Amino acid sequence: MELSKRLGLITGPLLFLVVLFLPFDLINPKGDAVIAVALWMLIWWITEATSISVTALLPLLLFPILNILPIAEVGANYGSPIVFLFFGGFVMALALEKVNLHRRIALNIIKITGTTPNKVVLGFMIATATLSMWISNTASTVVMLPIALSVINLLIHDADGFTKKDKNFALCVMLGIAFSANVGGVATVIGTPPNSVMIGLLENEYGIQISFLKWMVMGLPFSIILIGITYMVLVKWMYPSTGLRFTASKDVVQQELDKLGPTTGKEKQVLIIFAITIFLWIFRSLINNLLPNLGLTDTMISIFAAISLFAIPYKTKHKDFIIEWKDTSRLAWGILILFGGGLALAKGMSVSGIVDLVATTIAESDVSILLTASLLILLMLFMTELMSNVALVAVLAPVVAGIAIGLEIPILYLLIPVTMASSCAFMLPMATPPNAIVFASGHVKVSEMAKAGVLLNLISVVLLILVFQFVLPHLF
Repeated sequence: MELSKRLGLITGPLLFLVVLFLPFDLINPKGDAVIAVALWMLIWWITEATSISVTALLPLLLFPILNILPIAEVGANYGSPIVFLFFGGFVMALALEKVNLHRRIALNIIKITGTTPNKVVLGFMIATATLSMWISNTASTVVMLPIALSVINLLIHDADGFTKKDKNFALCVMLGIAFSANVGGVATVIGTPPNSVMIGLLENEYGIQISFLKWMVMGLPFSIILIGITYMVLVKWMYPSTGLRFTASKDVVQQELDKLGPTTGKEKQVLIIFAITIFLWIFRSLINNLLPNLGLTDTMISIFAAISLFAIPYKTKHKDFIIEWKDTSRLAWGILILFGGGLALAKGMSVSGIVDLVATTIAESDVSILLTASLLILLMLFMTELMSNVALVAVLAPVVAGIAIGLEIPILYLLIPVTMASSCAFMLPMATPPNAIVFASGHVKVSEMAKAGVLLNLISVVLLILVFQFVLPHLF
């Protein structure tokens, strides 16, 4: 075990005990107990002393023992509707991957965008971002990486060898895939776990609901703009490959499509269920207006999709289903527990008075709203380079909500851009799984990722401040 993990394993519970047995109150006995648990979780999350999902189980054990909340109330957070919204999303992602539909979609997008070097980079970025809206950013990157490496290998083995322009192209493709995987998830509610932690907090604590469509109206344009800027920064400024010519990439894409063969019946069935689900998500409010007794929610629609994939046979005689329960061994169960742990921690902060204290403190201070929002976005974005973004949102979201209350602005105005900032980590390989995966390819150096990443981080901060200042007041 690494030294940092060993230290974290000991420091977490030690800090918990120190705060718990302080001879004076930091807030109040219950508030101090919540802070102690939060510090333990934070240390374990930062050092990854144990799985981040195991750490998320601590409130289930400690909150009842410390009389913060009874176990039934803590446990309810692990079965929140948001957890099941993501469960359905994960099942849909499993189906896409099982029938190889995600790969077919990605290859066709690359084929459409063209085969000049810059267009190939753009194709990979659009394809990765499109996948990342529906399946995990890690899975999106894993799908795209072998296709990208096949194209790069053509340049390595061509007549002039692996030139500076070739290296720049390889770098742009790799960074483009990683960065698009990160940003693409911002476009939808189910695209990235931090979104769900925030939406769960809003529903559980404040009774505020954000529909799939409403999020997409804001999230999709943000993703498109940031991916466009990322593309320009990479291919036009940081690592240009002007003058590079190759046509063989078209052959590679076609070969990969040929391997998949014609679209299968199972792919078509998944596509139909997927299309119906997205249709229901987008037009849910309209359907509820027409049929008020139906009471459709995004979670119900997500579960409908999951059940359909398990229960509608492809061939009735053979009982051949798209997804079987054994396939769920690959489901991200740990992430679902992580959501629950984050929501439980938020509940603890709320009932113990921590959120109220933050709100009162901010209300009594003469703080500029814009400056506060800017600093919180900056803090979240650069902290997410060093620790799990979903764990970070789980800890900071309730505090940010308290700050919004203190500033007397709608909670959404502050919480949404701060949460979105957690998905904009471009600087370091350890910041997100996509960054780590492309770094492991050997075509990207830490210095090269950091050089482009710092600039993109700062651009993201500016964009998110603009979202806070000009977009959210018109949407919510």
